[in-house]
Amino acid sequence: MGRYVARRLLQMIPVFIGTTLIIFLMVHILPGDPIRAMWGDKAADPAQVASLRHEFGLDQPLWKQYVDYMGNLFQGDFGKTFGGREVIDEMSESFPVTLRLTAVAMLIEIIVGIGLGAWAGLRAGKAADTGVLIFTLIVISIPVFVLGFLARFVLADQLGWVAPNVQDSTDYAQLFLPGFVLAMLSMAYVARLTRTTFAENLRADYMRTAMAKGLPRRRIVGVHLLRNSLIPVVTFLGTDIGGFIGGAVVTEGIFNVQGVGNLLFKALQQREGSTIVGVVTVFVLVILVINLLVDLLYAVLDPRIRYA
Repeated sequence: MGRYVARRLLQMIPVFIGTTLIIFLMVHILPGDPIRAMWGDKAADPAQVASLRHEFGLDQPLWKQYVDYMGNLFQGDFGKTFGGREVIDEMSESFPVTLRLTAVAMLIEIIVGIGLGAWAGLRAGKAADTGVLIFTLIVISIPVFVLGFLARFVLADQLGWVAPNVQDSTDYAQLFLPGFVLAMLSMAYVARLTRTTFAENLRADYMRTAMAKGLPRRRIVGVHLLRNSLIPVVTFLGTDIGGFIGGAVVTEGIFNVQGVGNLLFKALQQREGSTIVGVVTVFVLVILVINLLVDLLYAVLDPRIRYA
């Protein structure tokens, strides 16, 4: 196990460097001058433009900009925004908000998605199974931004059950609606995946053996069936966390959640390279660590799995 973890950690290094390099190059080779864009339609003073370009290191060759950025990054320095604020300060304010929103969405996805899937899988071929499949297909067919606007219009504007915008990002009750919208698409996929694995494993030999031994149905379903059926679901949930953080760009914009999605959207509009690369760098680190934890969780769900 220890050697496997060490090997995976070493594999993360080239992935991390390669990803940050690609994002860095994409941000810095886009057409247009981000410093000049700060003046909008007004005429810019060439001396001020040159001074700002020098201050942010944009007058250096691209390779040197990347080397300097990575050197500062390993010292915990993510650079500064064009407004003069430290990028790490911007992220420290935004990331906790998005993490809370992601936690709400993940909780909804796990409880509702696995619950619906298990319920349908145990009734494969019956009316309940058909109903779940139709419902999840409808959810998958609706884009997230359409679902978000519909939920806001009906529940907030028409019925007045919730506030249209999130006023307090520390209040989980206010985050429930945007979290539910963020989770809907993934919840549908989890339900369908859980339903499929439950239906397949019900016909497996070990299930017939457990039933022949006369074990209680609760133990058969809760221990034997559930644990073996959750392995592909856990894989999907692990990779889906990155999707949640990325999807927060749309959801946070609809419900005015001041999280990292809003921060990234504003940075893209203003072409603040340091902020964009910094946010994506944290995304990459989070996804790499989560993927490692998901792989290790396999052994917990199935003791037969061993890591060399």
